[in-house]
Amino acid sequence: MQLWRRMVTGLVLPGVWLTTAGMAPEASPPEPIAARYAKADLYQGPRLASLIVNGDVAATFTADGSSVIYYLGHAGWREVMVLDLASGQARRIADEMQIAGLLAHAAGRELDPARLVMDDPEYVAATGALSFTLEDTRWTLTREGTVTKAARGAPDGESAVSPDGRFEIVARDFNLFARDRRTRREVALTSDGTREQPYGRGIPQLADILKAGTEEPAMPVSVRWSPDSRYVATWRLDTRGVPRLSMTQENPPGSFYPRSFSYLYPLAGSDKLPQGTRYTVDVERALKTRRAALVQLRIPSESLLYPADIDLSWSKGRVRAQWTARGYKELAVYEADPITGQAVVTARERVEPLVTVTSSFLRPAPVLGGELDVSERSGWAQLYLVRPDDPDGGIPLTRGAWEVTDIAHVDEGGRTVLLSGVGRERDRNPYFQALYRIALDGSQPVLLTPEPLDHDTTVSPDGKWFVDAMSSPTVPTRTVIRSASDGRIVAELARADDSALRATGFTPPEPFRGLAADGKTPLYGMIWRPANFDPARRYPIIDNVYTGPTTTNVPTGWNRTVTAGGGSVAQIGAIVVSIDGRGTSRRGQQFRLPAYQNLGEVGLDDHIAMIRQIAARYPYVDLDRVGVYGGSAGGYDAARFVLRRPAFFKVAVASSGNHDLRLDKAWWPEVSMGNPDAAVWERNSNMSVARNLTGKLLLIHGDIDDNVPVTESMRLANALITAGRDVDLVILPNTTHRVAQPFFFRKLRDYFTVNLLGEKPPALPLPAPAPVASPVAP
Repeated sequence: MQLWRRMVTGLVLPGVWLTTAGMAPEASPPEPIAARYAKADLYQGPRLASLIVNGDVAATFTADGSSVIYYLGHAGWREVMVLDLASGQARRIADEMQIAGLLAHAAGRELDPARLVMDDPEYVAATGALSFTLEDTRWTLTREGTVTKAARGAPDGESAVSPDGRFEIVARDFNLFARDRRTRREVALTSDGTREQPYGRGIPQLADILKAGTEEPAMPVSVRWSPDSRYVATWRLDTRGVPRLSMTQENPPGSFYPRSFSYLYPLAGSDKLPQGTRYTVDVERALKTRRAALVQLRIPSESLLYPADIDLSWSKGRVRAQWTARGYKELAVYEADPITGQAVVTARERVEPLVTVTSSFLRPAPVLGGELDVSERSGWAQLYLVRPDDPDGGIPLTRGAWEVTDIAHVDEGGRTVLLSGVGRERDRNPYFQALYRIALDGSQPVLLTPEPLDHDTTVSPDGKWFVDAMSSPTVPTRTVIRSASDGRIVAELARADDSALRATGFTPPEPFRGLAADGKTPLYGMIWRPANFDPARRYPIIDNVYTGPTTTNVPTGWNRTVTAGGGSVAQIGAIVVSIDGRGTSRRGQQFRLPAYQNLGEVGLDDHIAMIRQIAARYPYVDLDRVGVYGGSAGGYDAARFVLRRPAFFKVAVASSGNHDLRLDKAWWPEVSMGNPDAAVWERNSNMSVARNLTGKLLLIHGDIDDNVPVTESMRLANALITAGRDVDLVILPNTTHRVAQPFFFRKLRDYFTVNLLGEKPPALPLPAPAPVASPVAP
């Protein structure tokens, strides 16, 4: 309980608290709006990260599992460290400032050390060299302090080389050709490919089209070589009759004229989706005989729900393919003979009303003789072993009213499995992650992370160790290395320190537990308050919403809680909340099922119930001034909250929203909606309730959004105008789905400042931001 609450003696009028002297506490005057905007800038992005030490050390194991690479310090000044697991010795490799300088010299442009994201780091102890990927380029930092660019492989679209290096597959004119790399002899594997029916070529994504400046960009050859380098498995795309989208980039860099593109994007609710048919071909034989025999695998043609390659891999000399039925009615694993094409189902997942693939999944486990299936057949996502002789059955490996969220490792002997889960331990928040070791004999899981905290874990490739970043929204992160056999801590890498952040007047976020609109279901949320918070003032409340049933929105770990965008938005002078209502994930099938074919209503009343409970607990919350904002599916939510509950939500900012689910990529809506009729889609469309708007709504969208087409916001704007309602619309030039940029944040703050706080935003240009606290010396 906060100090000011302990001083309270009574309540004489709604919302008026008395001090021990019997007088209402006098509210301090708010800071000028310009100062509040400056504080909002301070509490986001690299500037916020510079105030936190060791919030996320990004510890990763090297490929051989012998070492851990991690980062110490705060953004821009972090030291890159390596820990040798055998000796327990840690040493410094370099720091971000040094690496950014070297890369800037090599690349010929300035790089911000605070934004340096080094992906897939690898360390070679013998040479002391660190390799990493930065913006699609592989670099190597030597022990001597030099940085070099890795040699480029074959360009996208040129070839796919066999494991033994003898052969390569070349794509040309929508067909595939095999080439002997020594003799350069070539043979056509296919001959009837067309633009609408290419072989070994997937659907170009909009980002690739924009980058290449053509609707037919070079793409990787989509084949999978057999381990013995004899066969390839591939597929043929069929886009005949599939409707295409179009987009216009009004301000392409380097050009005075706009440019337009037509592209394929599998859309939910579409009568016809792109199809994929699987094949194999004996490449070795084809090159010897100068004649190819294409074998069609007897696996049903598959509807593509996203512009990505269909699933193909090899297992014990046979092709393994996971097949998904339209509307997620079924997942099936097929194994096919590459010579005859004969195929059998080795595992199948069916759950009514659909298989929610963000909670359920199949994973090959050849060492166990089958597939590991995380299934909701019991109502909870539990782990089963499914063997080919009983594809519709399964041996339960876990049981109970909790969820398995990931399979982290299966040991080579097939004796134990490491897995992550939520909700099993009753002494902690049900969303907190934990790591378990299970045996295959049906015995109870062994908890490897006993502390009642959220455990973000990464297991070493050999399954012997794991990194554990443990925290809670109120307990700073402690990152350790643990033994995967018993969970004992063998080394501590770092502890987070936010003293510089707290010195700025930062108000720590507060977890909140309440009840759903049914009055009985526990729900969880988070509250962010402004810096130098004064409970004697009255504050509007803003809901940062994402009700998407595929995930959760309320952070469970410390770093994510402290750095969440809600903490920045609150600085304008508002209370910001995030809530996971019914219909979201990680609480079992029945908790999520209210979202089924009901995205237009799910969570609405739960959010209202929780906000009312927050206001009942904290009288400084003004329920006459309630706002909402969100992005992507959260943008859909923000708009529908203000459209469907206009008496409660008065102001909304909806960015990148998928306002009519039929115009979104098929996988996301169909994993929650199935494949319903037009009436269901229409009922869940924001356009169908545009006439309900009585408050203020701002739509923001990037003009080259490669995830949710910009036409979604355009169509909602049109529906509002047609209905005689007002709307504000901002289209961000040359912006994809990621709209986060200074102008976006400015418009979001301005909209709430004017329409919810009743204040005038600071004039442009903004004054200099508040100074960052002195960084801790590296």
